[in-house]
Amino acid sequence: MRRLLGVLSVSLLLTLPGLAQQRGGVKGVGGGHIPAHGPAPAAAPKANAPAPTQHQTFSDKAGHPEAPHVHAKGDKWVGHDSGANDARYHLDHPFEHGHFTGGFGKGHVWRLAGGGPSRFWFNGFYFSVSPVDIGYCGDWLWDSDQIVIYEDPDHVGWYLAYNSRLGTYVHVEYLGNS
Repeated sequence: MRRLLGVLSVSLLLTLPGLAQQRGGVKGVGGGHIPAHGPAPAAAPKANAPAPTQHQTFSDKAGHPEAPHVHAKGDKWVGHDSGANDARYHLDHPFEHGHFTGGFGKGHVWRLAGGGPSRFWFNGFYFSVSPVDIGYCGDWLWDSDQIVIYEDPDHVGWYLAYNSRLGTYVHVEYLGNS
């Protein structure tokens, strides 16, 4: 009987980290959490507001990533606040390769199948990470991470690819499908 209790206790201890991750992780970012919705449009910038810096700080709480991310509690999109006139995300030919039609948001989770930031794919759909955001996806697993695509309400021609393992996201351009 004591042996059975010991085995059950060890089993319970081993499952607790997995349960914590399914609820958004210990730190409240990533861990499999998928936001219910994309970000709201950013507020219009104030007159004479400075242009966004090339390197912003996103680690808003201890243990949060130094990359744009989403809080598991409340689905707050940290870092998506530069507004529609952010020249860093201007495209001369928005949607040059068409519009992504695979589905958006929580009900459409995709597993990356290969590539890297300059060109990655899943289910025959191809994307490229914005040059502005390449530094924020260095820890993505391009052949296995699960991502969710959201429409970008501010930057015409861009989508947001959210990595559910890490809780981070980047701006991506749709390159078409095969």
